[in-house]
Amino acid sequence: MIFRRLGAAAVAAATLAFASPAFAVTEIQWWHAMTGANNDVIVKLANDFNASQSDYKVIPTYKGGYADTMNAGIAAFRAGNAPHIMQVFEVGTATMMAATGAVKPVYKLMADAGEKFDPSAYLPAITGYYSTSKGEMLSFPFNSSSTVMWVNLDALKKANIAEIPKTWPQVFEDAKKLKAAGYTTCGFSGSWVTWVNLEQLSAWHNVPLASKANGLDGFDTVLEFNGPLQVKHLENLVDLQKDKTYDYAGRTNTGEGRFTSGECPIYLTSSAFFGNVKAQAKFNFTAAPMPYYPDAKGAPQNSIIGGASLWIMGGKSAEEYKGVAKFLTFLSDTDRQIWIHKASGYLPITKAAYAKAKEEGFYKDQPYLETPLLELTNKEPTENSRGLRLGNMVQLRDMWSEEIEQALAGKKTAKQALDSAVERGNQMLRQFEKTAVH
Repeated sequence: MIFRRLGAAAVAAATLAFASPAFAVTEIQWWHAMTGANNDVIVKLANDFNASQSDYKVIPTYKGGYADTMNAGIAAFRAGNAPHIMQVFEVGTATMMAATGAVKPVYKLMADAGEKFDPSAYLPAITGYYSTSKGEMLSFPFNSSSTVMWVNLDALKKANIAEIPKTWPQVFEDAKKLKAAGYTTCGFSGSWVTWVNLEQLSAWHNVPLASKANGLDGFDTVLEFNGPLQVKHLENLVDLQKDKTYDYAGRTNTGEGRFTSGECPIYLTSSAFFGNVKAQAKFNFTAAPMPYYPDAKGAPQNSIIGGASLWIMGGKSAEEYKGVAKFLTFLSDTDRQIWIHKASGYLPITKAAYAKAKEEGFYKDQPYLETPLLELTNKEPTENSRGLRLGNMVQLRDMWSEEIEQALAGKKTAKQALDSAVERGNQMLRQFEKTAVH
């Protein structure tokens, strides 16, 4: 009773002090993985939302890299103190879906909170990654990117190459000319070897990476990236690696400096590399669409996204969820999306924001910032290009990279390496399926 009396007295004092009723602000915890300038974007979004109303307060907290943030969030859920919002990289999607009871799907959140929500307002190539086959949005797209081909225009000029290559055979040809013009250690290269040369390659050519719409339609998916197109592509890389026309630059993005230093004049990696290129490149550059094989039927199709989305964690109160839903509505605002796009280099997620940025002439001076959007929206996504949702994706990528490295080192043929990657990968997927499906 004494605590109740003290509580009542405190409320009365606060009421008198402010001469108006004092209501508790509902706090919303947001765990994220953004550093540097992108951390500033997150802090500003939270501050602006908090200033726009007085019922809720979003508190952003940096929790380390993507894998660290996801692991921390899942551990916190098990301990009963998960954040309300958690930023999870796109390859963590299947793991989040399998965490039974740990998440509240976005489409349910918005309906329960009575917030106006139209999934068709978002770019389908982005939302497809985070939606069920029925189009129900599970998480909220936040920072999205895609693979592009970064080109050193001064190097092309030096090698008397008149046009930016559009097809893979042209890239191979031009890389040989660039080598002859003095770029002896690397005609072309790229980062994120499996994202670029398996995942994006398959989507861009409308061939499956795995069955069941690359896992989007079920955890009982089977890998299928050892087909003729993928084998041919790896054979080409293996062949060109011998004289450094192509030169492998690692599993992640640690080799990106080879482009900005001028060593590799053609480089495939994320569109989110823009900030570093702008700050560090001492040459004229652009970002062109990924190359394609002209004999592949229907190519190019559309690219798939990288980046991350916001997952809403389970077990919170209706009032807390109402605040989260209002924050997602706030983030979807057209002008706010344009601001995020310009401030971070990540893509706008709504059709209206993309259209308005275009209308305002944003891409006139920097056309390369539109390249990933043109790739993502090149054609309506198919079963092969909506995205992918495979369990244990971080481990899968490491293992696929290992097999590709064996081929590049001449220890296996391209076919043997991809057959082995598929076989080993399927074993990992069956393990995941056992733990994910109850």
